Amino acid sequence: MTQEAEKMDQQDIDATPSESKPFWQRIKIFNIPMIWFAGITVLSLFAMYTNNLPAGMIGALLIMMVLGELLGWIGDHTPIIKSFLGGGAILAIFGAAFMVYSGLMPENTVTQITDFMKSGGFLNFYIAALITGSILGMNSKILKQAGSKFALPLLAGVLLSIFLTGMIGLLIGYGFKEAILVIAMPIMGGGMGAGAVPMSQIYSGILGNDPSYYISILVPALALGNVFAIILAGILNMVGAKFPKLTGNGQLMTGFHVEQKAITYNISEMGIGVVAALLFYVIGQILGSFIPLHPYALMIIMVAIFKLGGWLPDIVENGANQWYQFVAKNWTLALLIGIGVAYTDLGSVLNALTLEYILLVISVILGAAIGAGLLGKLVGFYPIEAAITAGLCMANMGGTGDVAVLSASKRMELMPFAQISSRLGGALILLIAGLIVPLL
Repeated sequence: MTQEAEKMDQQDIDATPSESKPFWQRIKIFNIPMIWFAGITVLSLFAMYTNNLPAGMIGALLIMMVLGELLGWIGDHTPIIKSFLGGGAILAIFGAAFMVYSGLMPENTVTQITDFMKSGGFLNFYIAALITGSILGMNSKILKQAGSKFALPLLAGVLLSIFLTGMIGLLIGYGFKEAILVIAMPIMGGGMGAGAVPMSQIYSGILGNDPSYYISILVPALALGNVFAIILAGILNMVGAKFPKLTGNGQLMTGFHVEQKAITYNISEMGIGVVAALLFYVIGQILGSFIPLHPYALMIIMVAIFKLGGWLPDIVENGANQWYQFVAKNWTLALLIGIGVAYTDLGSVLNALTLEYILLVISVILGAAIGAGLLGKLVGFYPIEAAITAGLCMANMGGTGDVAVLSASKRMELMPFAQISSRLGGALILLIAGLIVPLL
């Protein structure tokens, strides 16, 4: 018998016990056998519907993790959703949003999750871990070269999206300036708090009317743009799988093929990583009190300075990277449930679903992705990674949208560049809005 035949026979023997098990023992959700996960889900939902969830983060995080893993698994195993709509990421967000919209989620649970996400700071806690760990775990040479070139594809995405949307608005009778002001600008504006809200103040100060009037106009564009950004992120991931030359599979720069170091998890080092993430977040807040930039942007700058300067000991960099890996692996889907509950108004999205409106929103998303991807290619980036970070992460709902887009594209390691787009790029859009609104 040949060695190949012996190997195949051994593989058959090894596979037999697993294949002979019932499907509920073979299928795992969150690395737990399905029958056990079903029991966890039933108990969690029973607690939710009988108003027995503990107050604070315990009850909120339990429901977010259980629903996130359940909807994420379903989305990743449902053909159309998996192939064209971003998989588990989009189902987690909009499944949770639908539960709120339809009343399937009790009001007290909605309030509990919303408080945990916003006043409880879970979103900030998550993003702080991703920014700190992903930058400190990055190759310094790539960080230096990519950071210096990143503004060009970002600006190209902004300009092409604004021009394309205005022209399509003109062609379909919506209006050139209306398409830019009401649809393109809010979508590219860096989210709700950093984009739509200050933009409404700018519009109000220049054009009159109460800011709430403009908020009601801007929010549907922002929400729908976020949907299509997530969808296109999933499609770009598929394109990268079919055309490998277009993607670095999570690496932004061409010409660099950095071997990912095997991570050996150390509980003590991971604790240091938690402290590092929280400390850099606080530094961003302190600097933001007197520097007119978003604290996330300042946090990115400070982490990058420390990384490039080589000022941190290896134990801190390793710990931050380990903590980032833990958070991304275990809490991403939970966070997406929180985004669906606390930040996604499904009613606004549904009310905006007219054909011309959808066409204009799509033109913003495509313009951002194409402009960033093409110029990104010219400056040495992989087109798909450039389109996702400098394009789609400019066109989503800020920090929440960054998580959803990167999750749908399976490129969470690009979070630092996504945040540059959302925060620094969002500030750029507000500056552009202040300049062009009087002209238009």
